Amino acid sequence: MRLVFLGTPAFAVATLEATVRAGHQVAAVLTQPDRPRGRGQNAAASPVKQAALRLGLAVYQPERVRRPEAVEYLRGIGCDAMVVVGYGQIIPQVVIDLAPLGIINVHASLLPKYRGAGPIQWAIARGETRTGVTTMRIDAGLDTGDMLLKAETEIGPEENAVELGARLAVMGADLLVETLAGLLAGKIVPEKQDDAQATLAPLLKKEDGAIDWTESAQAIHNRVRGLQPWPGAQTGFRGQPLHLWKTRCGGALLRAGKLPGQLVSQKPPVVACGEGVLELIEVQLEGRKRISSVDFANGQRLTDNDILGEPLH
Repeated sequence: MRLVFLGTPAFAVATLEATVRAGHQVAAVLTQPDRPRGRGQNAAASPVKQAALRLGLAVYQPERVRRPEAVEYLRGIGCDAMVVVGYGQIIPQVVIDLAPLGIINVHASLLPKYRGAGPIQWAIARGETRTGVTTMRIDAGLDTGDMLLKAETEIGPEENAVELGARLAVMGADLLVETLAGLLAGKIVPEKQDDAQATLAPLLKKEDGAIDWTESAQAIHNRVRGLQPWPGAQTGFRGQPLHLWKTRCGGALLRAGKLPGQLVSQKPPVVACGEGVLELIEVQLEGRKRISSVDFANGQRLTDNDILGEPLH
């Protein structure tokens, strides 16, 4: 099949590689323009662009895919279908109409749940125990198109968004190859989504990482796992931002009249929550290195009077 691939993040790389391995002709790869990254803010290629160049594929990086010159570029290529994985732009109807077999999207949730930009992160942060990937034919809405195939998996109780994303990337790649084969053979019957069952997974904001210690230990633990690598989970500590990278629900330890956010023990640091307690395992003060919570406790000389979540200076 002659394809155009549209994608940007690392999550999309496995699907691009699998599509080429399966023998499809990828006529062009569209990805976001190079963006400033890192401390030096030097322009850096997206993971998909790096993979495409490694595979010897043509790369096109329009600022907006809806602009006339981008539409004409795609029209000139002439493809059977397009594949979209985390491209980062809404695909307009004029582009959708260019592909006879449609534009196939790999979405990292079991649609119609978790439509939007952050399905992996929000599924974990909201305490889901199962998720998966869905292939769908996109329409002009936000992840509202007809579903083609699905694959499910459990979310491990300690699994974070980075780890789950790596697994779903491979699952999505395999499912996309299976979907293309099924479409060619005429064996896939598209299924409409039930909008009444839809939930949203909006673009993450920095404030989404703010911890509310009146929530249960499990809810906070889910947020720490889910909102990685960005924005991460943050709280206040002695007037400074403290990032929580790894935590554990505290088991049998009792709150013993402690306020939410107050330390129950220091080594390792265990914090009282609205319900239960949370053990800190890896933390990072703003501008410092990520360290074990025991090293943090030793360096900061924690006391029973320390309360996390107090206002930042």
